[in-house]
Amino acid sequence: MLEIIVLPLLTMVTCKETRAAIMALHKNGFTGKDIAPKSTIYRFIKNFKERGSILVKKASGRPRKSSKRQDRLLKRIQLRDRSATSAELAQEWQQAGVSASARTVRRRLLEDGLVSRRAAKKPLLSKKKNIRDRLIFCRKYSEWTAEDWGKVIFSDEAPFRLFGASGKRLVRRRKGERYHQSCVMPTVKHPDTIHVWGCFSSKGVGSLTILPKNTAMNKEWYQNTLQQQLLPTTQQQFGEEQCIFQHDGAPCHKAKVITKWLGDQNVEILGPWPGNSPDLNPIENLWSILKRRVDKQKPTNSDKLQEVIMKEWVAISQDLAQKLIESMPSRIAEVLKKKGQHCKY
Repeated sequence: MLEIIVLPLLTMVTCKETRAAIMALHKNGFTGKDIAPKSTIYRFIKNFKERGSILVKKASGRPRKSSKRQDRLLKRIQLRDRSATSAELAQEWQQAGVSASARTVRRRLLEDGLVSRRAAKKPLLSKKKNIRDRLIFCRKYSEWTAEDWGKVIFSDEAPFRLFGASGKRLVRRRKGERYHQSCVMPTVKHPDTIHVWGCFSSKGVGSLTILPKNTAMNKEWYQNTLQQQLLPTTQQQFGEEQCIFQHDGAPCHKAKVITKWLGDQNVEILGPWPGNSPDLNPIENLWSILKRRVDKQKPTNSDKLQEVIMKEWVAISQDLAQKLIESMPSRIAEVLKKKGQHCKY
């Protein structure tokens, strides 16, 4: 009868109450065989006699194949070559006397917070001049507040392509659904590409214009764009209040005729703008958001793509625009902290 009572408890052998019940019966004169014919009972009793406790001693587990010193060596090897695979690291680690699998390598690196991730794509800062210009710009505007940046109109050009070519698309599918219509992203050899120019500020998005086909992105086109798109935006958003215009160092932006025209229009320029610095321009984030929204609409031809671009552009909220502008002090601070290198934006 006693065995019938105790046996159901053995399904929870790690339960503290179960162990206490076993030891109470043992103290009252019952043997392990009387309590239940299980080797677990004898282990509990032996453990109590040796250690004076009903708590189970934590198992040591399988010994580690590497010491802390060897783990630090692995970390240094990985940091020397961030793109090295686990298998490659295991081979190099083996040369240092540690025979471990690629899986063990991944576990050790994970303990140090080193996880495999897709490399971020940023423009190459190949010249010292790039970094120097970024630092000069950031130091110049390091004291600016979000309110100061709220007086700036940011601008840029961007390409949009058909069939989601502006970004990679992931799908979840079952086995055998690889070529199901909902799991396939259509592609063409030469997708139509539409180039746009747009601007925005903390007050919201401004004008957006589409570059006509077979039209060169040159100084004549750019001056006409500024005349037809920028000036109405500044008037609509700022009225008679002074604002500052930002554009990058593209050749058509820096043409003498453009510089003179902006001066004649009393347009104050932010800068000089450092080259290869999309992380300092919040409109780049706006383009990414717009492209994702456009891709979701799945336009199938050039006319539909243009229509969706314009529709989604005007749907961008003023709150979103303001949040992007308010990130400028953080962008500036991070570039300074990283001594001119790219920041997370």
